[in-house]
Amino acid sequence: MDSWTAPHVPSLPGQGPALHLHDTASGGQRETVEPGAESATMYVCGITPYDATHLGHAATMITFDLVHRYWLDQGLEVNYAQNVTDVDEPLFERAERDGTDWQVLGLRETALYREDMVALQVLPPRHYIGAIESIPSVGNAVAELLEKGAAYRHDSGDVYYAVESNPGFGSESNYDRETMLRYARERGGDPDREGKRDPLDPVLWNAPRDGEPSWDTKVGPGRPGWHIECTCIALDFLGEQIDVQGGGSDLIYPHHEFSAAHAESLTGTRPFARSYVHTGMIGLDGEKMSKSLGNLAFVSKLRAEGVDPAAVRLALLADHYRSDRQWSTAKLAEAELRLGRWREAVSRELAVPAGAMLTALRERLADDLDTAGALAAVDAWANETLANGGEDPSAPTLARDTIGGLLGIDCTR
Repeated sequence: MDSWTAPHVPSLPGQGPALHLHDTASGGQRETVEPGAESATMYVCGITPYDATHLGHAATMITFDLVHRYWLDQGLEVNYAQNVTDVDEPLFERAERDGTDWQVLGLRETALYREDMVALQVLPPRHYIGAIESIPSVGNAVAELLEKGAAYRHDSGDVYYAVESNPGFGSESNYDRETMLRYARERGGDPDREGKRDPLDPVLWNAPRDGEPSWDTKVGPGRPGWHIECTCIALDFLGEQIDVQGGGSDLIYPHHEFSAAHAESLTGTRPFARSYVHTGMIGLDGEKMSKSLGNLAFVSKLRAEGVDPAAVRLALLADHYRSDRQWSTAKLAEAELRLGRWREAVSRELAVPAGAMLTALRERLADDLDTAGALAAVDAWANETLANGGEDPSAPTLARDTIGGLLGIDCTR
């Protein structure tokens, strides 16, 4: 599957401290790559393309774009993969509701997602893989799990993963069983289905069903389960162990727990990821934003209304990535004013020196992506330049490149 066009990332002088991020599994900050490493690997769960890119998607992708940018600034080679779940129940349900073909719907919304990512200055993954593309690999993996005794066939023909086969199961989320059961019911699982060995066992392979697509594989006809799709894409393109597994906090369980468990059962390598990194949820005007409530705010709609994507990005960076936070017209207006000040400052021929601002940005981002602190550092430089002028002719260019390279905010307009 085609990715999207990469924006220019300027080179910056010097280098900041190693990037540390909060790891959900351990509950503390971890250095994202081994000391002395020359490369970094990251897998971020992408969209199920039944609808356009909402601000929750955007916030997540912008967060991991900061990781991508910081690693590049450290001189690391970044191997980044992202999936598109282009075959799954939500896609079928939305297509049936709208009276359209599920494949047409998926292609249309994926194309719109790419456009939104370009507008938001998000660096593309090296590997952008659809679930359909991963089906041969998934079939082989499910067959291997059956051979290992880590999976079993249900009376329906579906294949399930046996959680009892993995002694490390639960170590990514650290949730208790009651919480796991609740989230399984809320997030696409089937814990109450009869015939399963354990209510928590997730489906690996769906046997053929009337009205649904099916593919022939080593494990038989059917289509993939949700979690194993990401497992196989990550293993195929990034290796047995990755540095960062990323996504929204709603993916901690069951999706990331099972993606990791499947990978560990297939390879024997534990943990699957050095760090499991999760973003908070975005609300709208004081309410949780969700498809069930019908109050999703879409990037494409904001763009169509003439909103500058840089202001959208800046508004989403104003609060810490792990916090649940609200989107509002007031927050967007604040971001637009901030963006205007920054652009005015970098447009000056002379400014106060920007080296200290670059250092501060790196330090703040290295500390679990403290974006509020990073934005405050740029504010301080811009406000001083606008209030008192400056004598450094190189400062506006360095400031522009710093803001663009590390934060992904275009200040040239």
